[in-house]
Amino acid sequence: MKFFVLLLCANLVWSFPNKKSTSPRIIGGSIARSGQFPFAAAIFTTTLDGNYFCGGTLLTDQWRNFRAELFEIHLGTNTLDGSGPYAVKVSADEYILHPEYDPLTLDNDIGLIWLRLPVEFSDYLKPVDFLPFGELPPVSSAMAIGWGQIADDDPGLVTDLRYVYVTSVSNPECKIVYGDQITDNMVCAAGNYNERTCFGDTGGPLVQIINRGQAVVPAISSFISTNGCESPDPSGYTRVFTYVDWIRNITGRTGQFNN
Repeated sequence: MKFFVLLLCANLVWSFPNKKSTSPRIIGGSIARSGQFPFAAAIFTTTLDGNYFCGGTLLTDQWRNFRAELFEIHLGTNTLDGSGPYAVKVSADEYILHPEYDPLTLDNDIGLIWLRLPVEFSDYLKPVDFLPFGELPPVSSAMAIGWGQIADDDPGLVTDLRYVYVTSVSNPECKIVYGDQITDNMVCAAGNYNERTCFGDTGGPLVQIINRGQAVVPAISSFISTNGCESPDPSGYTRVFTYVDWIRNITGRTGQFNN
């Protein structure tokens, strides 16, 4: 079997350099338990401009060829270096960006990576229960996860995966901060003061718990305010439900993605 990772760093311009002294992490929040987010992926890529990092989500078990790049992906572990008894490191060299991705507004900021080799599922490594049938559940309270910056003045990727609780902000309210950049393809959310996503969390899933503990990913992290991670401004996410048909066409799956 082959697997897709759902990837939000659609353009490497919007991901962040993989340098411990300069890369930005989740502001505030808590360290995740082992196996709490078994679909989380740490994604490293190398380009002519340097090494970059972003988050991702293990998605499904179908594949299709895309254009070449070079990725190293860590799964089944909460540690950034890919260590741990259940950790898996896989390579990928094919990915696809959404054809209508806009690097200026970050609209349609979503993409897929095909893993070269199959991975064996466990309690610590499994694809997300991506979306149930029907409408997207309201994003009222959710968890943002990532290895990104934990303070504006403390740059650098963290060693352990962190999560923080955030609450949705309506698009009209979000437009007060970001203007017409906000589209129906986006979701905005904010945590308590000093608790939110930051640089380096790009691509990480927004996780919502429904149906007796089932985790779904209604959105993935896209951008933060230029006023800084510790400002009261909401962060922006790509609304995944908008892209269900596109994802199904690429992956070849019908119905729910957790089958």
